[in-house]
Amino acid sequence: MPPKNIQVINRTFAIVWADNREDYFDLETLRRACPCAGCRGEANILVSARPLPPNYTPASFELRSWRFVGGYGVQPEWADNHAAGLYSFEYLRQLTASH
Repeated sequence: MPPKNIQVINRTFAIVWADNREDYFDLETLRRACPCAGCRGEANILVSARPLPPNYTPASFELRSWRFVGGYGVQPEWADNHAAGLYSFEYLRQLTASH
């Protein structure tokens, strides 16, 4: 389900979805849920790599910018230069259901 509108309001990432559902993410919560391999680890057929322990700083939770990626997600860029996380729309909707 694609979003109709996304805005950053103070320290909140706000999404209005095509079905008019509204979801709000605190920026720290969003960053801690980063789905990239560096933050979550990764596995393939031969090996499983665990992520390094996070080394968050105050800049880790400051959103510098974000962009749409294809028709399926958004990619935030944080003030600590972390920009590897691709948050699919499906993942974002699941995140709100789990919080």
